[in-house]
Amino acid sequence: MPRRPRAHHHHVYVVLLSEQVWNEPAFRKANPDHDVLKPCVYVGMTGLDPDLRFDKHMAGVQANRFVLKYGVRLLPELYEVYNPMPYDAACDMEVELAIGLREAGYGVWQA
Repeated sequence: MPRRPRAHHHHVYVVLLSEQVWNEPAFRKANPDHDVLKPCVYVGMTGLDPDLRFDKHMAGVQANRFVLKYGVRLLPELYEVYNPMPYDAACDMEVELAIGLREAGYGVWQA
């Protein structure tokens, strides 16, 4: 029996980080043009629902260190319009979204 193509199920997501992340030298170095009026965020990509992926970050499961320590909540208004999508598109969109947010003045961490 032939396999059915899988529906697009990959997502990009954006996590709001607390302002204390700015005390991390690596984060500051990655964001020299950060506008202090804009929040700091983490941009990621996943094959899971973004809510579930955020919960896993916060539980320490395959967690980014900045999300684990400084994660506040998801910012769906910054990513919902793009989801879901194929894997390759999600990989590209993760990078493009991070670049766009950084250019807009956000402090961005993208692994």
